[in-house]
Parts: sequence; structure tokens; C-alpha cells
Amino acid sequence: MATTMTPMSTRSPVGAPPTRRATQVRARRRESLAALGMVSPAVFLLLLFFVIPVVLAFALAFTNARLVSPVPAQFTGLQNFRTLLDDPLFYKSLRNTFYFAAVVVPLQGGLALVLALLVNAKVKGVNFFRTVYFIPVVTSMVVVSILWTFMYQKTGLVNELISHLTLGLVHGPDWLNNPSTSMPAIIFMSVWQGVGFHMIIWLAGLQTIPQDLYEAADIDGATRWVRFRYVTWPGLRTTRTFVLITITIAAFSLFAQVSVMTQGGPLDSTTTVVYQAVQTGYAQQQTGYASAISLVFFVLVLAVSLIQRFLTREKD
Repeated sequence: MATTMTPMSTRSPVGAPPTRRATQVRARRRESLAALGMVSPAVFLLLLFFVIPVVLAFALAFTNARLVSPVPAQFTGLQNFRTLLDDPLFYKSLRNTFYFAAVVVPLQGGLALVLALLVNAKVKGVNFFRTVYFIPVVTSMVVVSILWTFMYQKTGLVNELISHLTLGLVHGPDWLNNPSTSMPAIIFMSVWQGVGFHMIIWLAGLQTIPQDLYEAADIDGATRWVRFRYVTWPGLRTTRTFVLITITIAAFSLFAQVSVMTQGGPLDSTTTVVYQAVQTGYAQQQTGYASAISLVFFVLVLAVSLIQRFLTREKD
């Protein structure tokens, strides 16, 4: 009598332990859910405080929206940008912004590199100087600006030091109330406050350069300048790009110092693009026009950053 053979089922019998593949799939699913739960707060905050404001700024730049108004915003096309091109204050704030950046970027970057080279030396007490140089960075910019506002007064500490050092022959001006000295005063204070941060960045880059290169240079009898030119400077290529871009973006974003110390004056000599945008959007409640200023500012900063990135790229 012939018997029929039934094929064996590939499924695990009921109650049998799960296969190894099923266990791995469940483990990956749990890891994905855990990763999603950990990253979701950061993604939510990024969307709330960055993506949504940027999208709104792009949209409002083409409307006549006001901060507080019973009339709904209306689409006006390029009217805000045409008004911006005829605004003399915008051109003045643009010149002030580029002036600030053109001085701060090389000065702060170069001084930070010099300090990094000094504190990179293996000498006793170097950690003390690293801490001293970095203290202004961890201090709030608003606090630093208030402190320097008092120091820049006519009878402030800065003028007292000038008078004592020159034996009373030179008396300093009213730094923040003089159109010719207000921006240099803010530049000096800003460099003093931010140089410690970029010193740490330069220092991190210096410590990634292999010591074998310096030992080989010493064997060849290279001077300090030759060692810096052919060993240190090429080894800081990536660090140099990062420092230049971060200083440039921070310089173009100048706002806190101006808002606390001069409020854009005197005679708009310290008004910057960011300060004008904030004043237009909040004080004058012209949200649409302020968004147009911010959009133009974004394009300018992006263009400058791309040019810097192109000039400092690693060439083959």
C-alpha cells in the first residue's frame, strides 16, 4: 500500500523558542525605537527653534506682515527688497558689519594662534594661563558688555590707565559716544572676549601634529620660523578652515555688544545688519521688512562662507 509523504512545515511549532533571525530582528527594532526616543527631543527643538523660523522668515519676507496688527498679512512680492535697496541705513549697517568682520577675523584668529603657541609649550604653570585666557569666554556677553561700558566711560578705567601711562599728557575720548571710536572700542572688547575660545581650537589642532615631524626638523637644524612654516602651519589646515569660518559667522552676527553698549549709535556708527533687523522687527514691528533684511543677510553670510571654504580647500 502506497503512502503519501507530506512535506515538513518550515514554521516553528507552537510554543517553540524563536529562531535566531527573529531574535535579531526584534533586537534591532528595540534599538531603533530607543535611538528614536533619544534623538526626538533634539529633533523637536531643532524644528521648533531653527527650521520653522527659517521657513517663516522666507515666507514673511514677501509680505507686509507686522508683529501686532489686526490686519492679516498680504503678499507684496519683491516690495520689501526694493525698499531695502533704497534704504541708506541698510547700506550703512552693511558697511559697519563688513568693517567689523574685516578687522575681527584676522585679528582674533591671529592672536588666538599666538596664544595657542605660547600655552602649548611644556612649561610650569601653563595651565594657569590657559584658564586665564579662557575665563572671558565662559562669561556672558551681556555681562562683559556692561562691564566694558563702564570702563569706556569718560572717567572710566580705560581713560584712567591712558592718563597714568602717559603721565597725564593724553586724555582718552568718550569711547562709546564718539562716532570715530565707538566701533573700534567694540572691536577691541569683542576680540578680548572671544580670543580664548579660538585659542583652545588652535591648541587642539597643534596637539594633533605628530612630534616626529618636529624632531626631524630639529635634526635638520630648522629654526623656529621654518618649523612653523613647513610643519605647524600645514598641519593646521583643517583647524584653520574651522576657525576662520566660525569667527566670520560670529562677526557677521554682531548684535549683543551693540544692543547693550551703544544701541546702534552714535549716528548709526555701530548699527549692524542683525541689529537693524531686530530693531525693525520688534521696535518698529515691521516683521515682513525685517524678514527681508534677514534673508539678505543669510545670503551674504552663506556666500562669504562658501568663498572662504573654497579658498582654504585642500588642493590636490
